[in-house]
Amino acid sequence: MHAGNPAAPSSTHVKVLIFSTFIAGLCSIVYELLIATTGSYFLGDSIRQFSLVIGFYMAFMGVGSYLSRLIPDRLLLQAFVLFEILLGLAGGLSVPLLYFSFAYLEFFQGALLLATSLVGVLIGLEIPLLSRLMSHNFPLKDNISNILSLDYLGALIATLLFPFLLLPLMGVFKTSLIFGLINMSIGFTIIYFFADTLKTTLKRVLFFYIVTALSLLVLTFVFSKSLLAVWTQELYKDRVVFAKETPYQQVVITKYKEDVRLFLNGNLQFSAIDEYRYHEALVHIPMLGKDYKRVLVLGGGDGLAVRELLKYPALEAMTLVDLDPTITELAKTNPHLVKANQNALASDKLTIIHQDAFVFLRENTELFDVVIIDLPDPNNTSLARLYSREFYWSIYAKLAPSGRMVTQATSPYYANDAFWSIAASIRSAGFKTVMPYHVNIPSFGEWGFVMASKEDDQLIVNDLPDFLQTRYLDKHNIERAFVFGKDLQAQNQAPSTLDSPKVLDYYLTSWKYWR
Repeated sequence: MHAGNPAAPSSTHVKVLIFSTFIAGLCSIVYELLIATTGSYFLGDSIRQFSLVIGFYMAFMGVGSYLSRLIPDRLLLQAFVLFEILLGLAGGLSVPLLYFSFAYLEFFQGALLLATSLVGVLIGLEIPLLSRLMSHNFPLKDNISNILSLDYLGALIATLLFPFLLLPLMGVFKTSLIFGLINMSIGFTIIYFFADTLKTTLKRVLFFYIVTALSLLVLTFVFSKSLLAVWTQELYKDRVVFAKETPYQQVVITKYKEDVRLFLNGNLQFSAIDEYRYHEALVHIPMLGKDYKRVLVLGGGDGLAVRELLKYPALEAMTLVDLDPTITELAKTNPHLVKANQNALASDKLTIIHQDAFVFLRENTELFDVVIIDLPDPNNTSLARLYSREFYWSIYAKLAPSGRMVTQATSPYYANDAFWSIAASIRSAGFKTVMPYHVNIPSFGEWGFVMASKEDDQLIVNDLPDFLQTRYLDKHNIERAFVFGKDLQAQNQAPSTLDSPKVLDYYLTSWKYWR
């Protein structure tokens, strides 16, 4: 066999190429998921990010497939090894470079599409080159079916590994590096098993390239914790005291003097300096006037809403539903959050359930006197469904006849359309009384809430009960909370549904002018 000529490979060579096909399929899907997930973490709007990544990925795979015709047969093997080295580097470093881009450059969306396009081209080259390398061992129909079936099998395994194992255990940063190393195994394996078909000088050059690339990936992995700490700190003006990537979101806690702040996917959830204004308005306004006994809290895993609820002696039981166990565990153990929530999650009145709020409402059979919805803003499709008419139908079904529900509803100033769309969605779900209100929270600005009930409900505030100690809320600012200035009033915004998530469009359109 002539050096560099792939003609008539042995059975061992065929097995190596089959292994390469499987690994190629495995890595290709993981890279796609990693880049899209990272885009969703930093920019929100997961549908848009996944759509862009899939579109660019497929298009540039086509470019790579087209370019593969330019590789002459005599250079197939070395070209394939070289492309695998480049793919391992590009795919393995894609997430670290995206983190760097977000922290230091004003080019994140462009960098994401550039990374997607580069990885797409290199993956597009793989299957045509592998098919040509194996063409001497199988008829065309068998060759194509073998290659594609193995590639698709690898893709299936990748889609199962990513959400259930890779993301929960390692996060996107380390997963990208690990799969870059796995991708490199293709090049290393081919150099080893095809050594007799390659010229000595060429083997040395390829071996040097692959060792250099492997070393770069390994070093990045070894220092990944330090790199993540540096880049994460760059994203936040205050000192980062906790950072973790969970299967659901990126969680960061910062501290400056007495100000502790919680961020989810880069979005501020509370500041210890003024969070009491938010949580007093969220909890106490719907709790006034009656002795409610059973309360459901959706979201609010930080324990701050629960802290306020524990001020009511008549309250018998609370159920807290939060998707991410990391948040409630932090609220129980992190000294900064425990101090803020006054160890509220240790209460024997509280039951904590880690589940999607929509799923919980569908499966739960209890009725609640008050439902408090303390979820993040509807900045992606997953969250937007929790501000839909159908979600509020589920709330309606779980609410006692004389009960109340309340939801945080983003800013009526910065995201006016989204705020009033939420109110319209609640009204369209059948609630007889819908009462929007707002308060000023320095860390957030003007912030909105919507309270609703099944029956005619007039909120009459004489004075707060003696047992209720507040730092902000009193009779006068409760009354003012229901008054909206001319520039904050509704303009016939449409309700949001699962099929047509208007609130997401309203939200993204409004906030892009303020960020």
